[in-house]
Amino acid sequence: MFTLAASGFGGGLSIILIYAVIIGGFYWILMRPQKKEQKRVAAMISELEVGDTVLTTSGFYGVVIDITDDDVIVEFGSNRNCRIPMQKAAIAQVEKPAAE
Repeated sequence: MFTLAASGFGGGLSIILIYAVIIGGFYWILMRPQKKEQKRVAAMISELEVGDTVLTTSGFYGVVIDITDDDVIVEFGSNRNCRIPMQKAAIAQVEKPAAE
């Protein structure tokens, strides 16, 4: 009969095996989805183009009018004078313009 409280080398090995399974479970439940989401966001930012409609992390919708290495200039609202430079990391969602 198998018990966790077995004395000797076999008991210590089973405890180590249980801890390894628990740590592996935490990896699959917590860490892996987070890395997958980071890859998705990085791909979204790398495909960003001038003319795309973006949603910022603060909840504003705007249109990208210029892109540099780490920053973008976004135009907000119907007033063409409201252009704000921001980091690419502040973009939460990208919507491509409809092709006609």
